[in-house]
Amino acid sequence: MWFWWLMLCCDLIIPIVLIICGRLMWKQPPKNINGFVGYRTSRSMKNMDTWNFAHNYCGKFWWKLGWIFLFPSLIAHIPFYNSTDFKIGIVCLIIVSVQFIVLIASIFKTEHVLKNSFTETGIKR
Repeated sequence: MWFWWLMLCCDLIIPIVLIICGRLMWKQPPKNINGFVGYRTSRSMKNMDTWNFAHNYCGKFWWKLGWIFLFPSLIAHIPFYNSTDFKIGIVCLIIVSVQFIVLIASIFKTEHVLKNSFTETGIKR
Protein backbone atom coordinates (compact mmCIF):
# COMPACT_ATOMS: atom_id res chain seq x y z
CA MET A 1 0.00 0.00 0.00
CA TRP A 2 2.90 2.41 0.71
CA PHE A 3 4.13 1.88 -2.88
CA TRP A 4 0.73 2.98 -4.22
CA TRP A 5 0.98 6.24 -2.26
CA LEU A 6 4.55 6.79 -3.40
CA MET A 7 3.63 6.30 -7.06
CA LEU A 8 0.61 8.57 -6.68
CA CYS A 9 2.90 11.31 -5.36
CA CYS A 10 5.31 10.72 -8.26
CA ASP A 11 2.47 11.01 -10.76
CA LEU A 12 1.32 14.31 -9.24
CA ILE A 13 4.75 15.97 -9.41
CA ILE A 14 4.51 17.04 -13.07
CA PRO A 15 0.95 18.46 -12.84
CA ILE A 16 1.77 20.38 -9.66
CA VAL A 17 5.01 21.75 -11.13
CA LEU A 18 3.12 22.77 -14.30
CA ILE A 19 0.49 24.60 -12.26
CA ILE A 20 3.04 26.45 -10.10
CA CYS A 21 5.62 27.22 -12.81
CA GLY A 22 2.95 28.06 -15.36
CA ARG A 23 1.36 30.56 -13.01
CA LEU A 24 4.75 32.12 -12.19
CA MET A 25 5.77 32.34 -15.86
CA TRP A 26 2.41 33.83 -16.78
CA LYS A 27 2.03 36.33 -13.94
CA GLN A 28 5.65 37.05 -12.94
CA PRO A 29 8.00 36.35 -15.85
CA PRO A 30 11.71 37.11 -15.39
CA LYS A 31 12.26 40.84 -15.84
CA ASN A 32 15.38 40.44 -17.97
CA ILE A 33 16.38 38.02 -20.69
CA ASN A 34 18.79 35.53 -19.15
CA GLY A 35 20.17 32.07 -19.74
CA PHE A 36 19.34 30.69 -16.29
CA VAL A 37 15.64 31.17 -15.46
CA GLY A 38 12.56 31.13 -17.66
CA TYR A 39 11.51 29.88 -21.07
CA ARG A 40 14.92 29.96 -22.75
CA THR A 41 15.06 29.23 -26.45
CA SER A 42 16.89 31.17 -29.15
CA ARG A 43 13.56 32.39 -30.55
CA SER A 44 12.21 33.54 -27.17
CA MET A 45 15.44 35.34 -26.27
CA LYS A 46 15.57 37.58 -29.38
CA ASN A 47 14.17 40.63 -27.55
CA MET A 48 11.86 41.60 -24.68
CA ASP A 49 8.73 41.28 -26.84
CA THR A 50 9.45 37.66 -27.72
CA TRP A 51 10.59 36.96 -24.14
CA ASN A 52 7.37 38.29 -22.60
CA PHE A 53 5.17 36.70 -25.27
CA ALA A 54 6.76 33.27 -24.79
CA HIS A 55 6.39 33.42 -21.01
CA ASN A 56 2.80 34.59 -21.22
CA TYR A 57 1.78 31.95 -23.77
CA CYS A 58 3.72 29.03 -22.30
CA GLY A 59 2.78 29.97 -18.74
CA LYS A 60 -0.95 29.94 -19.52
CA PHE A 61 -0.56 26.73 -21.48
CA TRP A 62 1.34 24.95 -18.68
CA TRP A 63 -1.11 26.18 -16.05
CA LYS A 64 -4.03 24.71 -18.03
CA LEU A 65 -2.14 21.47 -18.71
CA GLY A 66 -1.35 21.09 -15.02
CA TRP A 67 -5.01 21.26 -14.07
CA ILE A 68 -5.98 18.97 -16.95
CA PHE A 69 -3.43 16.34 -15.83
CA LEU A 70 -4.06 16.59 -12.09
CA PHE A 71 -7.45 14.91 -11.82
CA PRO A 72 -6.97 12.12 -14.40
CA SER A 73 -3.69 11.25 -12.68
CA LEU A 74 -5.54 10.90 -9.39
CA ILE A 75 -8.44 8.96 -10.87
CA ALA A 76 -6.21 6.56 -12.83
CA HIS A 77 -4.65 5.30 -9.60
CA ILE A 78 -7.86 4.46 -7.74
CA PRO A 79 -8.58 1.11 -9.47
CA PHE A 80 -5.03 -0.08 -8.68
CA TYR A 81 -5.13 0.57 -4.92
CA ASN A 82 -4.80 -3.12 -3.92
CA SER A 83 -2.84 -4.25 -6.99
CA THR A 84 0.66 -5.64 -7.06
CA ASP A 85 3.64 -3.31 -6.98
CA PHE A 86 4.43 -4.30 -10.57
CA LYS A 87 1.00 -3.21 -11.86
CA ILE A 88 1.14 0.03 -9.89
CA GLY A 89 4.63 0.72 -11.26
CA ILE A 90 3.48 0.14 -14.84
CA VAL A 91 0.52 2.50 -14.38
CA CYS A 92 2.83 5.14 -12.93
CA LEU A 93 5.27 4.72 -15.81
CA ILE A 94 2.50 5.14 -18.39
CA ILE A 95 1.06 8.23 -16.69
CA VAL A 96 4.45 9.93 -16.26
CA SER A 97 5.41 9.09 -19.85
CA VAL A 98 2.24 10.68 -21.23
CA GLN A 99 2.72 13.74 -19.03
CA PHE A 100 6.35 14.09 -20.15
CA ILE A 101 5.52 13.73 -23.85
CA VAL A 102 2.83 16.40 -23.62
CA LEU A 103 5.19 18.65 -21.65
CA ILE A 104 7.81 18.40 -24.41
CA ALA A 105 5.12 18.90 -27.08
CA SER A 106 4.10 22.14 -25.33
CA ILE A 107 7.55 23.54 -26.06
CA PHE A 108 7.12 22.80 -29.77
CA LYS A 109 3.66 24.38 -29.66
CA THR A 110 5.05 27.54 -28.03
CA GLU A 111 7.86 27.73 -30.59
CA HIS A 112 5.33 27.36 -33.41
CA VAL A 113 3.20 30.21 -32.04
CA LEU A 114 6.33 32.35 -31.58
CA LYS A 115 7.37 31.65 -35.17
CA ASN A 116 3.92 32.68 -36.45
CA SER A 117 3.75 35.79 -34.26
CA PHE A 118 7.26 37.19 -34.81
CA THR A 119 9.69 37.48 -37.70
CA GLU A 120 13.11 35.84 -37.59
CA THR A 121 14.55 39.08 -36.23
CA GLY A 122 11.99 39.26 -33.42
CA ILE A 123 9.65 41.91 -34.87
CA LYS A 124 5.94 41.36 -34.20
CA ARG A 125 3.95 40.48 -37.33
